[in-house]
Amino acid sequence: MIYSIDKNGKAAYMQLYEQVRKDIVKGIYPYGTKLPSKRIMAEETGVSVITVQHTYEILCDEGYVESRQRSGYFVLYREKDFISTTDMPVATAPKSDETSGAKNAFPFSVLSKTMRKVLSDYGEDILSKSPNQGCMELRQAISAYLTRSTGINVQPRQIVIGAGAEYLYSLTVQLLGNDRKFALEDPCYEKIRQVYTANGVQFDMLKMVSDGILTSELERTDATVLHITPFNSYPSGVTATASKRYEYIRWAEKRGGVIIEDNYASELTVSMKNDDTVFSLSNTCYVVYINTFSETVAPSMRVGYMVLPQPMVADFENKLGFYSCTVPVFEQYVLAELINNGDFERHINRVRRQRRKEKQGR
Repeated sequence: MIYSIDKNGKAAYMQLYEQVRKDIVKGIYPYGTKLPSKRIMAEETGVSVITVQHTYEILCDEGYVESRQRSGYFVLYREKDFISTTDMPVATAPKSDETSGAKNAFPFSVLSKTMRKVLSDYGEDILSKSPNQGCMELRQAISAYLTRSTGINVQPRQIVIGAGAEYLYSLTVQLLGNDRKFALEDPCYEKIRQVYTANGVQFDMLKMVSDGILTSELERTDATVLHITPFNSYPSGVTATASKRYEYIRWAEKRGGVIIEDNYASELTVSMKNDDTVFSLSNTCYVVYINTFSETVAPSMRVGYMVLPQPMVADFENKLGFYSCTVPVFEQYVLAELINNGDFERHINRVRRQRRKEKQGR
């Protein structure tokens, strides 16, 4: 299989990654088959062996393939045969400090400098009322950031700014209706359960295993809304594999359901690229994407955002467009400036490099 690399396009390893991943998902490389060796792949594509190794390592990080010592790289992804590697529920573990605390602290000097710049540039405009879905400056910045970092290509109109994830959970209930049954991970972050209970939602708890929600649990529930935290689910620490993420999508397709993808702190992965989001992988089912800045910037930065699939935007505006934005304009301008000037991503990359270094030293 010969792949083409556009020398004027994105990084060669990313082009190769996207092409190999596509062929794995299409079944050209079925489950259990061996990928071409790094040397052969390098010769066929005209790139270095290091580039191919980088590509294969990313595929390993995301659960598409696994490396076997002195044997090569073998495909783990399965399209139809979603059989979990174990039927034992995962154990609840204490919260790790790998994605929290001082190690991830955003540089205060950078934050304070940005705040002073916003005060200088915007002046009394920071006292104005925010548009109901959030300031256009921040929504545009998030839209551009998601495109270059996660493959989520959306318009600012699809983005809603709110004061933290819990507020956005409540909005999704009001948008979808509390007469629909939801399904949650078991175990899950307790506030997810509490918010849905407070909103009168009936839900099933689905047991987790090492790669995500147990297949038989997905099959038994009659829920039509699935709330998942595919990256480092708390308190289990489980990150859903590529196969499991596609299984979630097919679960929603089969029953005309909706997935709420709660991707908290996913930017702090040790992988060399962000894990594929369910939102970006899905073309045929509705996925609502939620993330916040409380872990990546500061706990006091109670700012989150929700990305709606295009067909749900008009419904949201008609039903809930009257709600005032719950985040001060000043904080929105500060975050927009951090994203636009590159400080946000530089911080993320620094933390990720440090975490990879620590992991390699263990």
